[in-house]
Amino acid sequence: MPHRGFRPSSSEQASTYAVAASGLLEVLWGRGQESAASGTVSPSQLRALLVIEKQEGTNLRALGEALGSRAPSVSRLCDRMEAMGLVLRAPSPTSRREVELRLSLRGRTLLEEYRALRAAELNAVLERMDPAALAALTDGLAAFHAAASERLSLQRETAASRLRDDVADSA
Repeated sequence: MPHRGFRPSSSEQASTYAVAASGLLEVLWGRGQESAASGTVSPSQLRALLVIEKQEGTNLRALGEALGSRAPSVSRLCDRMEAMGLVLRAPSPTSRREVELRLSLRGRTLLEEYRALRAAELNAVLERMDPAALAALTDGLAAFHAAASERLSLQRETAASRLRDDVADSA
């Protein structure tokens, strides 16, 4: 793993270290998830809750696309989350055949709790870092966030464009 003063010379090296850091984050966040008072949810349920939070009122198809899952799996996942009181399903006001998904108060509370627990675990690690390394990490993460957000935004635009084209072709 990298040492003090190490500068990755390629995106491949940076990717290798990002994947390694991601694995460590999963371990740290897993600790937080296990200590959550609201109960634990599976990683796929947590991802689904995060997508629903970001895209309030999303439907099953859009949730499936965001998760990279097929409709039957997403439907079962939502069934379980609804039974746990984490999500609410409601008929779409624009289409009788669609169902909108929203977080329940319990779902929102659970996400807030997870975020607080994750932040505590992460802060414990960040406090051990040299201030200059922490500043460099902050700059790098801000740049990563901007690049990832841009990429995801382009993917959503492409998917929306494909959907419009499909609808136009079927008309």
